[in-house]
Amino acid sequence: MSSPKILVAYFSCSGTTREAARELAAVANADLYEIVPEQPYTNADLNWNDRQSRSSVEMRDVTSRPAIAGRVSGMEKYDVVFIGFPVWWYIAPTIVNTFIESHDLAGKKVVPFATSGGSGIANCEKNLRKAYPEIDWCAGKLLNRPLSEKQFTEWLETINRGK
Repeated sequence: MSSPKILVAYFSCSGTTREAARELAAVANADLYEIVPEQPYTNADLNWNDRQSRSSVEMRDVTSRPAIAGRVSGMEKYDVVFIGFPVWWYIAPTIVNTFIESHDLAGKKVVPFATSGGSGIANCEKNLRKAYPEIDWCAGKLLNRPLSEKQFTEWLETINRGK
């Protein structure tokens, strides 16, 4: 059996998720794609203590789809797509929805991963599965620490088995 063609797509504001994505892509021998907002987030936009900040307004609006700059070229060649993000308000940032809705993920195994200062990934996974039931979701992971090659290989094996 040939190795699956893997993409690691990620959204990061502070660099934490970027670092996790780079480590994941390296151990997975995967292509890396950054989900870049068309309008970059400023520190004021990310102030979760301010109910009027851009991120707070977006996260309260379930229909919010912040524009992204660009698309993945050749998405059809990937078998597995990891989608990484920081946990915001216990769910994936709405820009992740923009990414998902901008790409044809049919026939691919899609695997969420996240970074967080205190929240887990379970609620994120639950909400993504509910919002996109047609996607073949696989169990995700919180990647606050680097994965060893052995840990990644075990994770990929469960993904390939459809878990």
